[in-house]
Amino acid sequence: MATLVGYKKIKTAVFISGTGSNLRNLIKFSKSKKSPISINYIISNNHKSKGLQYAQIFKIKKKIFNFKKRIVEKQILQILKRNEINLICLAGFMKILSKNFISNFEGKIINIHPSLLPKYKGLKVHERVIKNKEKFTGCTVHYVAPKLDSGKIIIQKKVRVSKRDTPQIIAKKVLKQEHKLYPKAILKIFNH
Repeated sequence: MATLVGYKKIKTAVFISGTGSNLRNLIKFSKSKKSPISINYIISNNHKSKGLQYAQIFKIKKKIFNFKKRIVEKQILQILKRNEINLICLAGFMKILSKNFISNFEGKIINIHPSLLPKYKGLKVHERVIKNKEKFTGCTVHYVAPKLDSGKIIIQKKVRVSKRDTPQIIAKKVLKQEHKLYPKAILKIFNH
């Protein structure tokens, strides 16, 4: 990705489905001086997503879409273009974007995944980590490609797994690292 021109921040949309803790963290990061991004839009597939409250708190435009409808991605692309969005951050977004959508934003969609990719793509990551008696897990920020969780890796962080860990404990440990890793990945992309 290109480096920043002058001081203008890169307009960013965050796609969420759940609590929005990574969204909140990205908003906080976007307000720091060193951040190359500004969060200008929040898109969700879940009207019950707790993360939507941050749209109100931080006065960010938001839109909720029913992803069962085919036309949805076309509408989202129009909104993103209208709002001059140049980066999409997926943060706990539980829908798979189409090849067509991804090609419209080639190299400009990133995702955070709660494992050390290429291991444990998809869902139920922490349960699989325990089942396979892994000593480490972690999180990965990667570019989004048409194949699930298989885009180019930007940055990763290891997290130790102890024998007593439950999926919930691992989830908490990993999430703590996700909050540090996502901003680091963005700084790395824009060479800051």
